[in-house]
Amino acid sequence: MELKDIQNLIKFVAKSGANEVKLEMEDIKITIKTGEGKTETTILHQAPLSMAAPVAQPSFGAAPVADATPVAPAVVDEDSKYVTVTSPMIGTFYRKPSPDKPLFVEVGDTVQPDSVVCVIEAMKLFNEIESEVSGKIVKILVEDSTPVEFGQPLFLVDPS
Repeated sequence: MELKDIQNLIKFVAKSGANEVKLEMEDIKITIKTGEGKTETTILHQAPLSMAAPVAQPSFGAAPVADATPVAPAVVDEDSKYVTVTSPMIGTFYRKPSPDKPLFVEVGDTVQPDSVVCVIEAMKLFNEIESEVSGKIVKILVEDSTPVEFGQPLFLVDPS
């Protein structure tokens, strides 16, 4: 991928209104995160096998992107045996892909890592939210079609 292609991709993402775009190809990984009036880009080139570590290069005068999003589920309490699946973004929570489709999950359903548990709509984009833990859904903490905040608990999962 050439520099001009990357610049065009950044412009396209900024205009589209998407919060984050990740592009992974054989030898390059690009993450573009946009916010209020700013765009941050991180480009990671895979190192050849002879090198020890990948080279990280921020590009286009953007600050390096710090991965502050809670990707892994967090434990609700030290005493609790349940794991919570949290919202990675602000948006509207939906329990099914469309009004005429069945629910993604219900209480008692078993989920695996990468099982889609809901979608969150942000700026007319529907983002599938996946469970990152195996287990059984114990409780659904948010009502369908309601707004959610970044980091808000969505589901409790019993990993045992």
